[in-house]
Formats: sequence, C-alpha cells, structure tokens
Amino acid sequence: MGQPVVHFEVIGKDGEKLQGYYSELFGWEIDADNPMNYGVIQREGNVNADGVGIGGGVAAGPEGHDGHLTFYVEVPDVGATLDKAEKLGGKRLFGPDEVPGMEMILGQFTDPEGHLIGLIQA
Repeated sequence: MGQPVVHFEVIGKDGEKLQGYYSELFGWEIDADNPMNYGVIQREGNVNADGVGIGGGVAAGPEGHDGHLTFYVEVPDVGATLDKAEKLGGKRLFGPDEVPGMEMILGQFTDPEGHLIGLIQA
C-alpha cells in the first residue's frame, strides 16, 4: 500500500490576497489566525459526496520567493525518505525540520524534473 497525499500548499507573494481568491473561488474556509499567517484549509467541510478530499494551506512565502504549488505525502521517516529521494535523482531542499509548536516534521525535495514535493511525518 502506498503512502497518502495528506496536504496541499499554495505559496505566493501575497498570502492574504491568495487566501481571499481561493476562498471566494472554491468556498474554502481559510483560517490564518496563527503566528505565521498560514491559511489552513481543514479537510472537514471540503470533501465531495463520497468523503474524498484533503486539507491544505495558502500563504505568503519568504521575501524574494516567487511561490510554489505542491502537495505533501505522509511518510514514516522524513529523513530516510529525503535520503531515498536524493539517491533516486532528486534534490533535498530542506529537512527534516520540526515545526515549532506542532508535533510534526517536514521536508521538501525536487524530483529529477524539478517538481517540488513535500513530506510530513506526524
């Protein structure tokens, strides 16, 4: 059995504007009431009639970052998965890093064609 996609992320230059855009376009309830102003979209309330859907986030990136669109895969060990991604021709961008105040570890890499992929260990 494969590892699940558990989160998507839209990062741009103007997080507040993007949050408003996607909220209006798709009816997403976006909660950015946190120290990083990271707009969280909960899975609950954003699924189809069969219960299919994932949560995600919309926010601004760091100064000078043009933005990205990615998805996160839940893995048992972010460090080991990043190592494997590199051995298969990918490039580690960061991680494994603990998220302050949350019980999760994140990492990101690009695949051999440069696509950004996120990893999460909860």
